[in-house]
Amino acid sequence: MPRSFPASPAPGRAIGAALAVLLLLSGCSATSTFDAGDHRLKVVASTGIIADLAKNVAGNRAEVLPLVPEGADPHSYEPTLRDVRNIAYADVAFTNHLLLEEHNLIKSLDANLRPGTPNISLAEASEKYGAHIMPLLENLTLDTIWLGLRVRGAGTGLGADRNSDVLLSAVSVDGPGALLAYGTETFGKTELYFDSTDGVSPEKDRTTLPPDAHTHLSWAFTAPGIYRLTVQADLKTAAGTQRIGEQTFSFAVGVNPAEAGPGKKVLGSGHADVTADLDRKELYLYADPEGSGDYTQSEFDAGNTVIEVPNKALHEVPAGPGYRFLGSSGAQVYQLPQAVLGKHVHGEIDPHLWQDVRNAKAYLGVIKDALIAADPAGREDYTRNAQDYSVQLDELDRYVEAKIDSIPEANRQLITTHDAFGYFADRYRLKVAGFVTPNPATEPSVQERQKLTQTIQNLQVPAVFLEPNLRTRSATLTQLAAELGINVCSIYGDSFDQQVSTYLQMMRANADSLANCLNPRH
Repeated sequence: MPRSFPASPAPGRAIGAALAVLLLLSGCSATSTFDAGDHRLKVVASTGIIADLAKNVAGNRAEVLPLVPEGADPHSYEPTLRDVRNIAYADVAFTNHLLLEEHNLIKSLDANLRPGTPNISLAEASEKYGAHIMPLLENLTLDTIWLGLRVRGAGTGLGADRNSDVLLSAVSVDGPGALLAYGTETFGKTELYFDSTDGVSPEKDRTTLPPDAHTHLSWAFTAPGIYRLTVQADLKTAAGTQRIGEQTFSFAVGVNPAEAGPGKKVLGSGHADVTADLDRKELYLYADPEGSGDYTQSEFDAGNTVIEVPNKALHEVPAGPGYRFLGSSGAQVYQLPQAVLGKHVHGEIDPHLWQDVRNAKAYLGVIKDALIAADPAGREDYTRNAQDYSVQLDELDRYVEAKIDSIPEANRQLITTHDAFGYFADRYRLKVAGFVTPNPATEPSVQERQKLTQTIQNLQVPAVFLEPNLRTRSATLTQLAAELGINVCSIYGDSFDQQVSTYLQMMRANADSLANCLNPRH
């Protein structure tokens, strides 16, 4: 359907559009922004994978642009001024959501789309087309507790929506040394959340999470002893900011946890989160001491619980300026590892639905409906395109299934760096033997390397798998593979690269790589 390209963005978007014009004048590629002379429907998609699915339905009736560039990590990608410009001119927007994308990308979409523009979260909407939804299972076993931050509850009764922020702030720290909490992104960049080396304040020592979300981070302590950290939680909505609660959490660092007080429950293993509960307006520890990853967490009263940071958590500060905030290179600090490689904010549901081809077909139905609603004159084209591509997806599903079936059952073990393949494993009968995610801030301990070595040796796997965009941050896995004489093979999770640029290519490449690398007959 021919359309008129808007002469100016909607009210309230003038600043973003003006800045985008400056970007264009500074030499941005014309292919990375919408063409003012192209009067077709304009569609933005958060990732290249979603954009490719949309292109196959849209055909020639729409111009489709991804926001997250090739090879980037959607978990941590921050929108640019060029992205804001594309969003402001879009007629339809598709995201995966389920907290796959960086929260600021979602907020940019919601803030800059013209009023009434369809803004579709595919993962949530795809259930009506039969998509299979799975919980996100994280079953990494560490030598120390895996401690993160969590917001429980959607907070709808408090006026929260997907644009709301929960502010988690350090109010005070009492202890013999400094307490620091920080995150490490995919390519090693660090972000400091709490830092008591220069005192603490809610304005300075703060991080944010969306409602009903969870994130991983590293915790560091510069001296042994008992620490007490007081955390304050506030909910920020369009209507203003309101207090959720405040709570003090105790840590026993390199000392007997009994020093924190008699009769306290000790959390020293498994998963745990400093948790703000929006529905109950309180803070507590939400923990699974066994670390089974099967969502057996329960609540622990922070006043009667101490988090153990044992002597084996003592590590050297890495070389380089990126970790200078921990101390000089080679100095020793007690650390609880972030465990998951890269910035990693997520909810209870695994967002990587497309790793099951049948779920990609469900996405296709949602995309078709949205494009028809935005461009009714194109109904016949969109329907035909979706049907034709659906046939290709059926062929792809059979291809992937046959490739994985060719692998001896004992060899169907997937060891990788990213917990993105639960749907693939469930659909095609693989076992995720473990995603290898040592603390990005330090070299893994001897015990961690031994566990990984034992896992590889016990399962007798002939190969481990790395996503191309994470290869530079996976030295431990590549080193151990070399020591054990096994292959390091490619697998694609969240994004394309120069070798793989479509969904069909990506899933075929994954199936081929698994079959070639895990099948001893190849």
